[in-house]
Amino acid sequence: MSNHLILNRFFSQSTLVELIDKGSNSVFNTCIDQYLGRDSGACNKLTIENMYGFLRKHYRNEYFYKNTLFNKLLIGRHSLNTTTAITELPIHKSKADFILINGKAVVYEIKTDLDSFDRLKHQINDYYKAFPLVYLVTSEGNELKAKEILSGSNTGLIILTKRNTLSERKPAVTDFSLFDKKVMFNILRKEEFEEIIKKVYGFLPDVTPVFYYRECFALLEQIEMKKLYELIIMTLKKRNQVEVQEYLNYVPYELRFLVYFSKSIQKKYKELNEFLNK
Repeated sequence: MSNHLILNRFFSQSTLVELIDKGSNSVFNTCIDQYLGRDSGACNKLTIENMYGFLRKHYRNEYFYKNTLFNKLLIGRHSLNTTTAITELPIHKSKADFILINGKAVVYEIKTDLDSFDRLKHQINDYYKAFPLVYLVTSEGNELKAKEILSGSNTGLIILTKRNTLSERKPAVTDFSLFDKKVMFNILRKEEFEEIIKKVYGFLPDVTPVFYYRECFALLEQIEMKKLYELIIMTLKKRNQVEVQEYLNYVPYELRFLVYFSKSIQKKYKELNEFLNK
């Protein structure tokens, strides 16, 4: 499978931005040569669909999993108006692959057939320091191993089946027992924890910059745990409220995850359409 590594770069923001800006990209061209052939004569939209079709059949990488979760959960079950998605959020010593936030927050840790399970327990443990609902998302081939690892835990299990549907095999159980206010504070941006502090106390610390973060955390630490979680959820929910909601449904299925998480691509929606139709 290692000879397909270039496909990880094909479905990336940097590749898509360069294609929009310049109309060409070396990764895009190499993939066409390697997988489709120069004589395919397809428009760019169909070329991308065909490349994604190869992922679906032969190389379900992390992008394929993330885009599937995005389309089937955020767009399919929820709404862009009421639900926010976050990706690659640093939580303690791990990064959460995918988080959906509406009235609650759910973390989805992805393990494809290309991934190792070595750090899984450590990653899940980190997520429970800031969020109470966690799912592992993996393949049918990994199901027995996943069930063994998750046995007796509160972590849920979702299988991306061979038919590319999401099947919940073990429901996640809410667990606040490992919450850590320092970890929760550290996932927030400066303007986000300031918003929470102003909402609760009506003021921000009046101290020199060197002591500012320490004083902000001291105030946040005094907030009752579940109240703090609710405030953090409300704040994080604003993070990716995209302005492309009205037309994200018209972005090709294969590219929705990329467009949702890229402000620069969102600003070039017309140029993206022009490129796709060439």
